[in-house]
Amino acid sequence: MADVAVISGSTSDSAIADKVKKILDGQKISYDYQVISAHRDPDKLDAYIKASTCKVYIAIAGLSAALPGMIASKTDKPVIGVPVSGTLNGLDALLAIAQMPKGVPVACVGVDNGENAAWLAIRILKLK
Repeated sequence: MADVAVISGSTSDSAIADKVKKILDGQKISYDYQVISAHRDPDKLDAYIKASTCKVYIAIAGLSAALPGMIASKTDKPVIGVPVSGTLNGLDALLAIAQMPKGVPVACVGVDNGENAAWLAIRILKLK
């Protein structure tokens, strides 16, 4: 399976996902891209995480941005959250991703910065 699982919470996040995929493609890093909402499809998200053999997750989400935290609560693999601009210029999503409770870590890149999420995933993969 893929080294990186790229999950966006909505099809409206596809422009950010495209930024991630472009970097991963350029570096020849295997990935699987899915659109799975933490709120609308929690069972599908659970099943995907349980079946995934990826090494790193990139979770792209706006508004309440629950997706990265939900993934981090179900795996001990690294999770990188990408907050998406929208209401409040993405501040709500940024804070939701950055303010995770102790024991549920999520790395957070800048608003709409899919490129840095991809580069961080690549650096994590190079550790092994």
